[in-house]
Amino acid sequence: MFTEAIEKILTDLCTPATVRAVEKGEGVSALWSALEDGGFLELLTPEAADGAGLSLAALFPILLAFGRHALPLPAAQSIAARALLQDCPAGILTLAVTAWRQTDGVLCAPRVAYGTLADFALVNLDGGLLLLDCRQARRVPDGVHASQSATLYWSPDTIGAAVGDNGEEVRRFSAAIHAATIAGAMERVLDMTLQYCNERVQFGKAIGKFQAVQHQLSVMAEQVAASRIAAELAFAGEHPVPSLIPTAMAKARASMAVPHVTATAHALFGAIGVTEELDLQLFTRRLHQWHVSDGSQDYWNGIVGQALLAQPSVGASEFVRHIAPTA
Repeated sequence: MFTEAIEKILTDLCTPATVRAVEKGEGVSALWSALEDGGFLELLTPEAADGAGLSLAALFPILLAFGRHALPLPAAQSIAARALLQDCPAGILTLAVTAWRQTDGVLCAPRVAYGTLADFALVNLDGGLLLLDCRQARRVPDGVHASQSATLYWSPDTIGAAVGDNGEEVRRFSAAIHAATIAGAMERVLDMTLQYCNERVQFGKAIGKFQAVQHQLSVMAEQVAASRIAAELAFAGEHPVPSLIPTAMAKARASMAVPHVTATAHALFGAIGVTEELDLQLFTRRLHQWHVSDGSQDYWNGIVGQALLAQPSVGASEFVRHIAPTA
């Protein structure tokens, strides 16, 4: 029910034209209000606190939808923030997975997702949880074209006391969210590429009929399917927050697929694929950014490898089938 409602809102309000406008700083409030007024930011909040009380598994298809529509707002991060800290202020919330204090006492949170427009951020500072006002921070955009990521700097007088000791949960939640939205965005890229290959005619027939193109599409589809399965495992189980090892496997697998899927899509689209006017770049730009957000496959594969090596009597297949989903 929630997924269908979200899909309808995104189809109507989160069009490619809207995504482009929000990237320019226009039309943010209308799209955000539609999500907020519909109660879609309280999906993980318990029913006792006037939320929907959904499980992580029920949230997963909604996160896929956010990726499929290239939602240019931190709705997923706000849902997670409200689950991690139920007494959250009104406004646009995001997650800052890591931060540190500089020698002058300034708190630096690098490459915060949607840091250019968030009102507040839940910040992981050495395992402690901080709730900081982004409007009091100095925002430095990351310089990537149309990116909404920014490094935030808070002066010492704007930093309050920690509101919890579950800061590391911010990192896990953010990585799991990126794995899910990567899977959703890649599904959209695959659909767009299939449609183009069935419509683009060369040498008298659609290019999708050529065996070489079909092979590339098949490999692309395998990458997308594997990423979705891995991302779904991160949201399995009864835990209120994604578990470490399933999240690590999900983010690693999804990040590994991004270069293959985006490169194949742009190769098959040809010259038109690199133009800003084509909607393809709305998704592939995000995929490349999400690929390294919270750590690329190298970082998360290292975590999975260490967990496996710590149990020398357990084989890799047994580790994946039995240990990872509950770790």
